[in-house]
Amino acid sequence: MKTNSLGLAQRFRLSRFFVGEAPVSGPVSLGHRQIFILPTGRGLGFAVLIVLLLLIAFVYANNLAYFLAFLLASVFFVTIVHTFKSLAGLVIRTSPNRPVFVGDTALFNLSIHNPDQGSRYAIEAGFRHSAYQIVDVDAQQSKNLHLAAQTRRRGWLTADTIIIASRYPLGLFRAWSPLRFDHAVLVYPAPASQPVPFPDTAANGAYLGASQRGEDEFQGLKPYTAGDAIRQIHWKAYARGLPLQSKQYAAFGGGECWFDYADTPGGHVEERLSRLCRWLLDAEQSGVRYGLILPQTSISPDQGQAHLDICLERLALF
Repeated sequence: MKTNSLGLAQRFRLSRFFVGEAPVSGPVSLGHRQIFILPTGRGLGFAVLIVLLLLIAFVYANNLAYFLAFLLASVFFVTIVHTFKSLAGLVIRTSPNRPVFVGDTALFNLSIHNPDQGSRYAIEAGFRHSAYQIVDVDAQQSKNLHLAAQTRRRGWLTADTIIIASRYPLGLFRAWSPLRFDHAVLVYPAPASQPVPFPDTAANGAYLGASQRGEDEFQGLKPYTAGDAIRQIHWKAYARGLPLQSKQYAAFGGGECWFDYADTPGGHVEERLSRLCRWLLDAEQSGVRYGLILPQTSISPDQGQAHLDICLERLALF
C-alpha cells in the first residue's frame, strides 16, 4: 500500500486536492493524507444559523438561544469527525478490464474494501468528471464496481482520477479522496463498419480464388462491386429495399492470408488500420490462417483468439 511521504511544496499543491498524487499500481488505504473535507452548501447554511443564534443570545442575553447555539455547534463539529471516519481506513483497488475497440466503452474494475467492524454508508465513487455511483459497504466486506470511460482514439487509455467521497451522516460536510492508478485499458482501432473483401494479392491468390468462385463456407455479405457474379448477389435483401450486396465465401477448411498495411487503400492511417482490423476479425471468424505485415514488423500466419489479440494489439500501438 502507498505510504511514501510528501514534501512541503507537494503537500500544498492545489492540484493534489482535485487531481490526486502520483499514480500508483497497488491498493491505497485512505488516511488523513488522502482525505480532504469541506462544508457543503447545507453546512455553510448551518454555520450561519449558529452565528445568528449566538448574536441573538448575546444581544438579548437569552440562555435558551445560547443553549441552542452550542448544541448545534456541537453537532456541527461532531459531524466533521463522522464524515471523515466514513472514508478513513477504506482500501481502494483498481484493475483494467478487457481491451475494447474505439467508440466502445472501456471498463475499469474498482474494489472498495471496508476492514472495520462497522458498515460504511453512502460512499460515492466515480471518475472525476463522471456521475458517481453510491454504495454501502458492509463491515469487513468489499464492494466491486465498474467505472466506464469513453474511448476516442486507439492505444492505451489510462484511468482518470477516481474520486471516493462521502456526505454521511448529515450532508453538512463532504469528504473526498482523489486517487490515481497507473492502470490502462488497450483500445483497438475501430473495424470498418462493412465487410471488406480481402486484398487481391499474389500471396492471397489461392485463397481468394476459391472465395471468388463461391465455394464452400459462407463468410458474410459485402457491398456489391462491378464484376461480382450474378449468382452471388443477395437478391432477398435487395427486394426488401436494402443496398445491393454480394455473398462472400471462404474456402472450406481454411486458407492462408497475409494482410499487409501497404495493400490497404486510402492514405489516412486510421482508415487503413480500420480496414486491417476488419480483415483480421473476418479471417478469424471464417477459420482462415492469417498473418499481419506492418512497417518494420510482421506476424506469421496463425489463428485463434490469442493470435487475434496479438495482431489487434500491434494495430492499437502502431
